[in-house]
Amino acid sequence: MRRFTAIICLLTGFMGTAFAQSGYPYTQVPFTSVKITPGTFWGDRIRAAREVTIPLAFSKCESEHRYKNFEMAAYTLQHPGHPGLQTPEWNVAKFMGFSFDDTDVYKTIEGASYVLQTFPDAKLKAYIDSVLDVVGAAQESDGYLYTARTINPEHPHGWAADKRWAAEEHASHELYNLGHMVDAACAHYQATGSDKFLNIAKRYADCVIKEVGAGEGQACVVPGHQIAEMALARLYVLTGEKKYLDEAKFLLDYRGKTKIKNIYSQSDKPVVDQTEAWGHAVRAGYMYAGMADVAALLGDSTYIKAIDTIYENIVSKKYYLTGGVGARHQGEAFGADYELPNLTAYNETCAAISMVYLFERMFLLHGDAKYIDCLERTLYNGVISGMSVDGGKFFYPNPLSSDGHYRFNADNTMTRQPWFGCACCPSNLCRFIPSMPGYVYGVRNNNLYVNLFAANTATIKVNGKDVTLEETTQYPWDGDISIKVLQNKAKQFNMLVRIPGWVQSKVVPSDLYAFNDDIFSTYEVSVNGQRVEGELENGYLVINRNWKKGDVIRIHFDMPVRTVVANPRVSDDRGRIAVERGPLVYCAEWADNEGINPHHLLLARQPKFEVEASYGIQNTEGDGKTFNVTAITAQAQEASVTPEGKLTAKDVRVKLIPYYAWNHRGAGKMDVWLARSLSGLED
Repeated sequence: MRRFTAIICLLTGFMGTAFAQSGYPYTQVPFTSVKITPGTFWGDRIRAAREVTIPLAFSKCESEHRYKNFEMAAYTLQHPGHPGLQTPEWNVAKFMGFSFDDTDVYKTIEGASYVLQTFPDAKLKAYIDSVLDVVGAAQESDGYLYTARTINPEHPHGWAADKRWAAEEHASHELYNLGHMVDAACAHYQATGSDKFLNIAKRYADCVIKEVGAGEGQACVVPGHQIAEMALARLYVLTGEKKYLDEAKFLLDYRGKTKIKNIYSQSDKPVVDQTEAWGHAVRAGYMYAGMADVAALLGDSTYIKAIDTIYENIVSKKYYLTGGVGARHQGEAFGADYELPNLTAYNETCAAISMVYLFERMFLLHGDAKYIDCLERTLYNGVISGMSVDGGKFFYPNPLSSDGHYRFNADNTMTRQPWFGCACCPSNLCRFIPSMPGYVYGVRNNNLYVNLFAANTATIKVNGKDVTLEETTQYPWDGDISIKVLQNKAKQFNMLVRIPGWVQSKVVPSDLYAFNDDIFSTYEVSVNGQRVEGELENGYLVINRNWKKGDVIRIHFDMPVRTVVANPRVSDDRGRIAVERGPLVYCAEWADNEGINPHHLLLARQPKFEVEASYGIQNTEGDGKTFNVTAITAQAQEASVTPEGKLTAKDVRVKLIPYYAWNHRGAGKMDVWLARSLSGLED
């Protein structure tokens, strides 16, 4: 097998490499080096993905005809001119809901590949191999693989056009399909060592390079839905073949220069001239991450300046407290500055995932803990809210308030669904959740960064030498973390422990949100019982020593309940207050507050809270099992209007649960932002 010189990262992106000298200055420790401890917060989520979500997604690929699309395309290739092609009635739209349905197969394979690396499974590996036989048979002789056209070239899917690429900037998703295929193929190669999928993906990528570009006879188009940019950069890192990076750069450079200029897909102007997040939030997040990849590999300062500016716009004006983005249902899009409605918030699960990709890359570029602070907020609130704790049901939008309905859903209800016709969110969670271990650590030269806190065992290369750590913690339920050195061949190095922004009384790295109490959290870090002092460097406490086997770092973060207010320019949150504890945002839901309307609650400006560990929530909407969370109770008042029109209030005791855990007991009222004055009450 060919020897690759690249260092691969199994996330949707990559790390710096031996041949890419101008790559990211900070390196992501790949998820294959980090083993999350079973039975812990993240261990349970990865188990749910492995045992429920991924098998469910594969079963849906069967029942929803995803595999059938490839089989039908293969039949057309094997029987050219068969009678079905002579009539428009044999139209691909009759068999395929969306032109990007192929990606459900790719994303599920990607997630399964991550799982394979951690949990070897010969049966699963063989199953994926059989699926790849079906996928490969649908590939045309020149590498083109897009079943929405190949099934019936004369009458392709309605979102495609009469020839390749002609509708790419509109809705064909030919390049979007390529992107997810390449990502999945890279993951599959690393997990299995097989180049079966990688060769399929490279052939399609080579077809794109030949046919899409600014040269004579090429289709000068850019993706209508971005992600190919990230994937092609990743393929370059994996193979060392610069043609893939060049194509990624073309797809970015020509935005705003082709025929279609549309703010919805961020093609209204060149990427280096864009200064704010606008348009479809998922497309935008993927594009910004792709810009960071290309900027790092090519050392392009104009790209870096552009994404720095866009990042600041997001976290200072367009970022929900839960870490979600995409205020508008129309266009699944970012809104205007400070446009952050709660009841109608879209906050697509895929958009939250795209923000994790972006925030991680911002850290890899700049090495500042503030980017991981944002990543953590999005991860613990905006991402995992999209999947039920048992792994079997999903949210597409993630609003911060609910009356039991969501007027943009087809059935007007607000409950997680077992699947969607447009299944991008469930299949995206398939590939994302198992990759979470890759976000825990980072390295640069002699520095090892502890970015996220999760029970795990990891073997990390520091200056090319192995360092093995064992981390134990119940985070996010408490702020106690222990890191034990099991092996150290690097001897002396710096361990940099992130001190989260919430510990330093910073909600986000901007003035969009602020804590609204007089509580001052503290932290303590010790090595072998000796307290470590020192000024923070970019949000990290630096510990330099000649580490020995058996050394133990103990970290303690105070985890008080905190109250948050929004910038007054966020009109929907005026007169309102939110509650957080550690990295978790809390909400009041009907199921925990019998007879109380969360929309009519009034919290005191400085409420007193009680913390309740191991509060049980029965998942009546799923497997029926009870899972435990840390809940919060507080005294409040419930306002009401008498029949005579008189406003009254009564004292009540309200219980709050983590936002990600809501809606496991059916649709009903829920609020993240609770009124603290009469002006904040909902009608």
